[in-house]
Amino acid sequence: MGCLNMRVSILYDNTAREDRFTPGWGFSCLVEAYGRNILFDTGADAGILAGNMKIMGVDPRTIDFIFLSHDHWDHTGGLSALTEKTDARVYVPESFAGVLTAVTRIRKPMKLAEHVHSTGELKNAEQSLVVCLDDKVVVVAGCAHPGVRGILTAASAFGNVTALIGGLHGFDDFDLLNGLKTICPTHCTRHIDEIAAIYPEKYIPGGVGATISF
Repeated sequence: MGCLNMRVSILYDNTAREDRFTPGWGFSCLVEAYGRNILFDTGADAGILAGNMKIMGVDPRTIDFIFLSHDHWDHTGGLSALTEKTDARVYVPESFAGVLTAVTRIRKPMKLAEHVHSTGELKNAEQSLVVCLDDKVVVVAGCAHPGVRGILTAASAFGNVTALIGGLHGFDDFDLLNGLKTICPTHCTRHIDEIAAIYPEKYIPGGVGATISF
């Protein structure tokens, strides 16, 4: 496939890596891969998102498309920070309740760009982003409402899943993470400390300002 690198930069999270960033309840990250800039979710507050993006040097005009995992306010509230600065298409799961223009609703697994896919909407609740690298598959999840097992199973249709980034809510079936090489639990994940303790060699802390490269 020939992807030289992939980078995930966390723009919105419950915690921040440095005092210059503003934390807030919610999640957003910028996924850079194959020459594409993909904004995954938008956090809860447009002002916080815009401020963190500016500090991290993310220009809204460079965003190729916006991927919303689900319609909860803490993942969509920052969208207004972008609507006047980009005409990027927005991809949402089919059950998305918000009223948006220029959106593509996704029900089944879908190719969004070369080597970039949606898992499709899982359990009528949420979609996750899948990026296929040469020998690995990276998954970005919003809140994992359909369950981590279901997300990893859906993503495995695209290749060997080796990385999981994002909110995992009350997930505690930790053995499911055995086959991964990288795990960055963020936002709503209740058992971050346990995951870090069990998998210290795989765990990467989240927080606004964190960057993960592959």
